[in-house]
Amino acid sequence: MLDVFANIRLLDLLDISIVAFIIYRIILLIKGTRAVQMLLGLAVILMVYVGSRVGDLHTLNWFLSNFLSSIILVIVVIFQNDIRRALMHVGRNPFFGGMTYREESEIIEELVKACVALGNRKIGALLAIERETGIKDILESGVPVEARVSSELIRAIFMPTSPIHDGALVVQQGQLSMAGCFLPLSQNSDLNKNLGTRHRAAIGLTELADAVAIIVSEETGKISVAVNGGMTRNLDATSLKKVLGRLLEPRRPKGKKKPGKG
Repeated sequence: MLDVFANIRLLDLLDISIVAFIIYRIILLIKGTRAVQMLLGLAVILMVYVGSRVGDLHTLNWFLSNFLSSIILVIVVIFQNDIRRALMHVGRNPFFGGMTYREESEIIEELVKACVALGNRKIGALLAIERETGIKDILESGVPVEARVSSELIRAIFMPTSPIHDGALVVQQGQLSMAGCFLPLSQNSDLNKNLGTRHRAAIGLTELADAVAIIVSEETGKISVAVNGGMTRNLDATSLKKVLGRLLEPRRPKGKKKPGKG
């Protein structure tokens, strides 16, 4: 036993640590997405393959051998959106670029105020918030806004009388960037059939990009947040602020404790 450990080099430990870190990051990336179900399906196929070899099931073994020989191509096709999102994290650009913690918190506060006010009046809205990587390549059309994040301006944009109330309002680098943008609709057949176009567009965006989408329902006034192809619904002001704080992660000054912590 001691001889085994004696032969381990520092480079071996570094090698193992890097692989473990990559696996950990992949698990975090696919957590809560459809990719988990697909991985479970691939795991079942792999177990059946092993069973076919042990049980001398030659036809099944031949079929699965040919399938698994192309597993890299299969993985790329199945997980193309997740792989794209992972690669986009390279050279990432923080949402709150060069801002103070106070400015970051004020932006979240303005977003929450606007969504709650719109929800109370049952005015539909869709906000697409870019996080660490750009989303311009998947946006369709849009009117430049280039203004600071303001509750009043957000509400004005989504008023039914506004010429740019349709589509999404994009928030990039802590600013209102573009309005009236059309987002790709989700093709997920497992989604609730009662979800409207705004909700499907929000999920579609977050399936393809590292973004957060806030949806205000025109029918119910309820607020939802979409991220990584999933959705959290029926949020009030407090829970919406908490969710945005967690997803956008404003950088707290050193030595400053979180509210409610001793």
